[in-house]
Amino acid sequence: MTESSLRTIKIKDLKPGMYVHEILDHSGKLKVKSRGRVSSDAIVAKLKARGVKEVVIDEARQDDDVPKDSTVAVTVAPEKESEDPGSANVTIEDELARARKLHAKGKNIQKQLLKSVKKGLPFDNAIPRDFSHSLVESIDRNPNALVCLTKIREKDDYLLEHSLNVAILLANFGRHLGMSTKEVEDLAYAGFLHDIGKIQIPDEILHKPGRLTDAEMTVMKEHVQRGVDVLVETGISEELIRTVSEHHERLDGLGYPAGVSGDDISHTGRMLAIADVYDALTADRVYKAGMPSQKAFSILMADSPHKLDKDLVQQFIKCMGVYPIGSLVLLSNERLAMVMEQTDAPLAPKVKIFYSVRNQHFLEPKDCDLSAEASLKVVKAALGSDYRIDVNGFFERAVAPQ
Repeated sequence: MTESSLRTIKIKDLKPGMYVHEILDHSGKLKVKSRGRVSSDAIVAKLKARGVKEVVIDEARQDDDVPKDSTVAVTVAPEKESEDPGSANVTIEDELARARKLHAKGKNIQKQLLKSVKKGLPFDNAIPRDFSHSLVESIDRNPNALVCLTKIREKDDYLLEHSLNVAILLANFGRHLGMSTKEVEDLAYAGFLHDIGKIQIPDEILHKPGRLTDAEMTVMKEHVQRGVDVLVETGISEELIRTVSEHHERLDGLGYPAGVSGDDISHTGRMLAIADVYDALTADRVYKAGMPSQKAFSILMADSPHKLDKDLVQQFIKCMGVYPIGSLVLLSNERLAMVMEQTDAPLAPKVKIFYSVRNQHFLEPKDCDLSAEASLKVVKAALGSDYRIDVNGFFERAVAPQ
C-alpha cells in the first residue's frame, strides 16, 4: 500500500469489491471493524444504516470480481447499549482487569512498532488504530482505570510507556472537552505514535542521564521529523501527521521542528504538547524520580500562555483533578493512600489507604471517601520514593489483582 493508493469516498460510492482501509466518519453508536474487502451490497447497506458517512479505500487492493457470497471482511457488530459512553459506566474495580490487559497489549504493540521502525520496515497501521479504538472504549466505561495505570511505571520502559500514557491522557482529555468518538480516537492514536521517531536516535543520546549538549540536542530534535517521515510512508492521514509534528511546537514560535507559532498550531497539536510535557515531568526514569503532579501542573501554568495554550492547560488540570487518579497523598492520620476517584470536592477524593508512615509498614487496603470524612483530609501529595516503598508492588497486590 502507498499513500497514493488511498482515496476518501462517500458511503454512497462504496461498491462490492472495494477494500475499506478505514472508516473515516460515522454517526451513531456502533462498532465497526474498519479494514477489509466489501463482499456484498448487503454490507454496504448495513454500513449506511449504521451511520457511516465516509470511508478510505485502498485502490491497490481493489477486486471487482469478489463473489457476493464470499466471506465478509468488513464487519459491523450489533449495536449495544454499552457502547454509549453515557450509559457504559462501570466501577474502577470492574474495569481494572480489562484495563491491565489493554495496557500490557499497548506496551507490546509499541515495542513491535519501534522494532519495525528501527529496522526501517513498514508497519500495519490497523493494529495501533484498532488499539486506540479499544483504549477509548475503556475510557468510556471508566476513565479512572487506565489513568490509574499511567502512574504504574517501569523505569526501563520509559519510551514504551510514555507514548501509551500520552494516548491515555489524551483520550481522557478529549472526552473531558466533549470531543466526538472519532476525534478522541484520532487524538489517542496521535499520542500513541507521537514519539515513534525517537527509536532512530542514537542510544547514547536518547538515554543520556544528564543534560544534552547543543549538538546532542540538535540530533534529539530530529526525532519529530523522523517520526513524521515514517507516518507519511505508512499512509496515515495528513491531519494526524500534523498533530504529531506539532508536539514540540510552542505558541511563541520557539519550538521545533518548524518553529510555527500561535494560531498556526492546531488545537490537537496543542493538546498533545500539554499531555507530552505532563507525562515526561511525572515519569520515573532510571536516573531520576518523577515529580508530583501538582509541581508538573505549576510548570504547565508557568509555560502558558507564551508556550502552551492557557485555556487548554487549565482544562487539562481540571480534567486530571487536583490529586490525579493513581497518585499518592499523605493523610492527616499519617497514612498514605492512592487516589482512586474524584468527587465533587476537589480536595477530598476517594482513596485507598495502604501504608502507615508512623509505623513504616503496609496496611490492609481500605477504601475511604474523604468527602464524607470530616476528621480526615489530605495533607499533601506524596511520592512512593519519599518513603522508600514499592508502589508498583502495592498496586499489583491490592489495587488490580489479576
